[in-house]
Formats: sequence, C-alpha cells, structure tokens
Amino acid sequence: MSQHPTRVGEVRPSQLLFTYGVGAIVDLPRLSVIVTGLEDWPASPEYAQPVVEDRLLTAVRYQLPTVKKLLAPPITGDNGMPVDPFDTMAKIGVPVATFPRWMVCPMCRLLAPLKSGLFKLKENPYRPDKTGYQHENCNKAKSPDVVPARFLVACENGHLDDFPWVHFVHEGEPCHSPLLRLDEYGPSGEARDLRVRCDTCQKQRSMAEAFGRQNREMMPQCQGRRPHLRDYDPEPCKHKMRTLTLGASNTWFPVVYSTVAIPVESGKLPQLVEENWATLKDVTALVIVGFLRSQGKLGELAQYSDADIWAAVEDRRKVDAGQMAPPSDRPDLKLPEWVVFTQYNAQLNSDDFRLRPVGPPPKYKALIDQVMLVERLREVRAMVGFTRLDAAGELTDPDLSVYVEPAPLVRQTAEWVPASEVRGEGLFLQFNERKIVEWARQTAVDSRASEFVEAHKKWRSVRYIEPPEDGFPGMRYVLIHSFAHALMRQLALESGYAAASIRERIYARPAEKEGGPMAGLLIYTSAPDSEGTLGGLVSLGQPEVLERHITQALEAMRLCASDPLCAEHPPSRTGRTLHAAACHACLFAPETSCERGNKYLDRSLLVPTVEHTDLAFFKDAMS
Repeated sequence: MSQHPTRVGEVRPSQLLFTYGVGAIVDLPRLSVIVTGLEDWPASPEYAQPVVEDRLLTAVRYQLPTVKKLLAPPITGDNGMPVDPFDTMAKIGVPVATFPRWMVCPMCRLLAPLKSGLFKLKENPYRPDKTGYQHENCNKAKSPDVVPARFLVACENGHLDDFPWVHFVHEGEPCHSPLLRLDEYGPSGEARDLRVRCDTCQKQRSMAEAFGRQNREMMPQCQGRRPHLRDYDPEPCKHKMRTLTLGASNTWFPVVYSTVAIPVESGKLPQLVEENWATLKDVTALVIVGFLRSQGKLGELAQYSDADIWAAVEDRRKVDAGQMAPPSDRPDLKLPEWVVFTQYNAQLNSDDFRLRPVGPPPKYKALIDQVMLVERLREVRAMVGFTRLDAAGELTDPDLSVYVEPAPLVRQTAEWVPASEVRGEGLFLQFNERKIVEWARQTAVDSRASEFVEAHKKWRSVRYIEPPEDGFPGMRYVLIHSFAHALMRQLALESGYAAASIRERIYARPAEKEGGPMAGLLIYTSAPDSEGTLGGLVSLGQPEVLERHITQALEAMRLCASDPLCAEHPPSRTGRTLHAAACHACLFAPETSCERGNKYLDRSLLVPTVEHTDLAFFKDAMS
C-alpha cells in the first residue's frame, strides 16, 4: 500500500470501501497518507478479482455511465511467511501519497512543507510502521521524527487541502521569507492553546481564530484541490475553506450502493459468463458455443441454450466496448428483493441464497404475516464516490428523492469502481398491510406525521436540498425502522454477534407508490469469509423464540434511561435531527447498522411511553 518505494501499512479489503477508500486519510504510526485515485490502483485480473452482480452494476452505471465492471480491491496471496520487501508482490496494494504535506518538528516546533527540503524520508522496508520523516537539522535534538500538521481545510464539494499556514498567520499579507513555528501554550492540545508564529516578521495568531462559522468567512476561498487525484478541480469552487482537525470523523464519508444478490434468472447467466470469461472471451460466433458444448467446456452454462449464451457474451463485450447504454431511470434495487422474500420459491435456493419459511410468532400473528429465515445470503457493495463534512451516503436511497453528486474517484472517467461481497444470514419479517394502513389512518398518528414532515422539510432546507418537501419516507417507514432498531438491539444480546455487525434493510412503501405496497424488514449479518456466518441469527427466528425476543425488545422501549426527556423529544423544528423519542440509551444503532444514519426513529410508535399512549402499533399485542 504505497506511493512510496516501500509498503507503509496494511488495512483490510472491506476497510477500503467504508473507512479508508479513495480520498480518505489513513493515520499510520509515523505518517499520514491519503488513498489516491483509481487510475493508480492495480486492476489486472491476477490482483483485482471481478465482483459480479448485474443489478448493482446497473445502479452504478446510472450514477457513473462509463463503468464497465466492479472489482475487488487488489490483494496478494498470503502463504503465512514473512513478506520480502524487495519482492515484486510486496509492491502490490493500494497506492497512497503523503498528506498533509506540512509537518511539525515536536522538538523545535518548526512548521514547514515537505517541499521545503527540511524534512527527509527515512524508509524501513522491514518495518513499514517505522517509515517516516525526520528533521535532520533540528537544533533541539538529533534528527527527531516529525509529525503531520494537525489541521486541514475542506469544503462541501469534496475538496481537501493543507491548512493555509502562511496566509493565516500573516492575515493575507505574507512577509518575504516566512519561517513558521507552531507553539503550544497549554496541556490540553486544543486550538486555543496553539499559536502559529513567524520567526521572520514575529507575527503570530491563535489557531482558535480558524474555527467557527464567523471565522470561516475570514478564511481564503477554496482552491478546489483534490489531493487524491493530484490535481485541482477545473470548476471554480464557491465555498470558503473550513478548518478540520486531522483525523476528524467528518473528513470522509463513502457513497456506497449495496444490494442483496437474489437468484433471478436474468442475473445468473451474466454471472456465469463473467466467471467463465477466460474461456468465452475468444468466442466470436454462435457455432463456437456449440463446439464448446460438444467438448464439455461449458460447465454450469450447459443448462442454457447456445443462443442465450451467445447473446450474454455479446452483451458482456458491449459493456467492455462502452456500447451498452446506461439506464435512463434510477434502478429499483429493493423491489426485486421484496418479491423474492415475500413470494417463496424453493427452486431459487442456491449456495449463495437460501430461504426457509416459518410461521409468524403466535402472539403477533395478527400484525406479522410471515417470517422468512434467510439461511444464506450474499450482499454486494460498490463505492461510487465520497463526500466531506456531511454524510450523504444514506441519501443515495432512491426513496429519498435526493440526487447526490459525490466527489470523483478518478480524474477522467471511471471504467470500474471498487466493490466487495460478503456472505451471511438473516431474518425477514413481513407486516400485515391492512394493519399498517389502519394504524397510519389514526388521528394521533396523522398528527405525528405532520410533525415529522415539518422536521423533514426543515432538515432538507438547512442543507439546501431542493425541493424540501420531497423524499419523506412516510410513517410506515418510521414505524418499521424503529421496530428494526429495537429488535436488532435485542437480538445482539443472544445471537453472538456484536451490535455493530448486525444490519438492517427496510422495505416500506405505500400502495400508491411505484413498487408498493411494501411493509417489511431484513435484519442480517455478514462476513467476508466465503462460508459467511454461523447461523446465530437464523436460530432465533423460530416462532416461539422470535416471539420472546420481540416481546423483550418492545418492553425495553417502554422506558428509557433518559426518560422523560427522551419520550418528550419531538421531531426537531431547527433541522438538526430527524428523530423523535429516540436516543443512544434506547433506539440508536451503530452507524454500520443503520441505513439512514439514525434518522426517522420514534419508539412511541411501537409501545406506549410516559409521554404518548395513543401512537403505539403494538399496543394491543402487549396488553
């Protein structure tokens, strides 16, 4: 993993989508580096394996029309032996570049960029964690290791840059040869205890003046720098620079599409063609398919006709040549999944997808129509870009009616995007549509819906998302989403999985919306191992066992450790939040688990609380 001559660190492949993807900063023991664009990644078949999922590729091509395939991050084989740092395979990985480019000497407090030549890179091919820069001419100590400057600037368009140290300390009028130092005047390490000083002209300024909304207006205009692509945005940026601390959680947010790979016939043939492309890439006529069949070289493809295989090969070739037109409408990833989950067909079960229907919990059979044990599933995820300052990842759901313009992964046009596949298990619950409709028509629920709509409009307005009234998912979504969080918290106690490893997928659309009605949820867990997970969730789906867990989950929602403040919390009128009676003590889930970033939650829709007794969907079942 290096733009340097040697390897400088290691991360897991899954982290390259959700934690340290393109444009993200990786904090290493003695270095801080940024993951560079896809042009620099090795994409040859021996290192980057294709991830085949036709529905997800279609959704990605709606956002990025030039994408031809999904590739797993480049990896090399592990034989259990120590890595030879001089071997060719040791150079295979994800390229990075040093960032930020300004360094601080911890001894003499010198603050200077790498291009000044004052700091020298010391490589250690046998101990990558010891690779770093040193200040060789320090007057306080002998060649101390320097550390990255703690402050950066970014903007809402995804641009990132070094902090404008010279401009800041001189307030826009630098002296002829500035020599800067970053002094600490207190033990806290906070901005108010740090001052940047120029030895040449003796000007100095507190770092506290770089933070805050009013101070941002005094900062320079964003230059549109894209350090992960090593260039500047050709379009001028309209934003002012915003100061961030190195390692801040809002420096990078991935924009990821995901789908559950369902075994539909239209998707199985392209997958088999991709898996056998080494053989099929030389097929130039229909008769050659017949020849391969006669030689017994088609494998699983033999179940399809020669004409179908030839058509699939031609489609694959068109995608490579860029001749396949991207979809004109945003693909609906959830509707096909809903159909497969609710209309059980044993013939669709396979090694990657296996369902087993069981009866609903007896106590809740009037509210829950069916329960499906998902004994095996395969989830595929692809990253199409990233954002900074605000997390837009959950806004990619088409039901929200928000078009997200993520920062690019490449300088020109992307022909592939990084993807990953994980296997696991889960539980699917389908609610009774008639009960959902009757509950939503209640006067109290309708009044609560009005509060949520106003909060939704305000939330979008303060983020300049137009029109603000679009994209409200509806009260059935708030209900099912809240139930999913309550059940996930309960299942984590007994399933053997950490709360952060259990995820949700909500299916909630009214009848009048395209693809509706939907009222259900999938709670699942997954792992990158080829065998997936161990069945801890599926074992809890038997009717009597699930009934006990639902009851305990709902009982836990009656009272919160933060009551009465939590129960009295209305949907925000300021646009800061999008939840009602919910908090970290009762309903919030880890960010890896929730598809909407802990928005649209309200436990008073589930059971009576100390504040509301007329909103509960499960009121009769709990009595």
